[in-house]
Amino acid sequence: MKIASLASGSKGNAYCVVSGGRVLLIDCGISCRELRARANAAGVPLDALDGVVFTHSHIDHIRGIATFHKCFPSVPLFANAMTAESVAWQCGLDEADFYQFENGQSFDIGSFEVLPFSIPHDTADPVGYVVRSEGVIYFHATDVGTPLASIGLHLAEADMATLESNHDPDLLFRSGRPVSLIQRISGPRGHLSNEEASCLVAKFASPRLKALALAHLSEQCNAPHIAFETMASALRSIGRSDIELCVLDQNKPMILA
Repeated sequence: MKIASLASGSKGNAYCVVSGGRVLLIDCGISCRELRARANAAGVPLDALDGVVFTHSHIDHIRGIATFHKCFPSVPLFANAMTAESVAWQCGLDEADFYQFENGQSFDIGSFEVLPFSIPHDTADPVGYVVRSEGVIYFHATDVGTPLASIGLHLAEADMATLESNHDPDLLFRSGRPVSLIQRISGPRGHLSNEEASCLVAKFASPRLKALALAHLSEQCNAPHIAFETMASALRSIGRSDIELCVLDQNKPMILA
């Protein structure tokens, strides 16, 4: 299994799980043209797509789906009921275009076994995912307001993981942003700070975790080297410097394998 991040951040999100020559797309928050270009650069065959799953209905996770659905009409779309309703309304699709799932119940998409789990974020019924294929387990959670133990228990299963590390608290509070926005980002249904992400990993990373990608970094209130070193320090504290660690980029594809 490999994970190809095609875009990660507030300007757009799209991630591919590649296993056995097949592909599962998580979110479609960039244009179809950009999705094609970045997938090609990452060596991801979009003609091998088994489906698209959505974490939630914020625009940076769904922006490209209307055009994508026209370009790839045979690729099935998956979301829970509230997300399907919201995405359909925002993007001019029909709820009937979606296969709807229940949070906490596994389902199959081709060779991928997918388990959606609830996360706290300020939108209708957001989820993270555990994806299993060919004996490998992948954890994905990119918009998480609170580092809940229920999320950590899913992380503890993973061989590979993508986890939000959105902001540095000092940079956020000195950003000059409106107080309401700062409170939203740092609140219990906002985004994880570097420290919160690091504490979650330090507490729940199991011996099987081999690779970790830090996702959805704020361009104004974080920096890749800060997020990386905060997590690297946490990994050293638990004796896990062996974990392959990378920071995902908003504008270029990156591979976690």
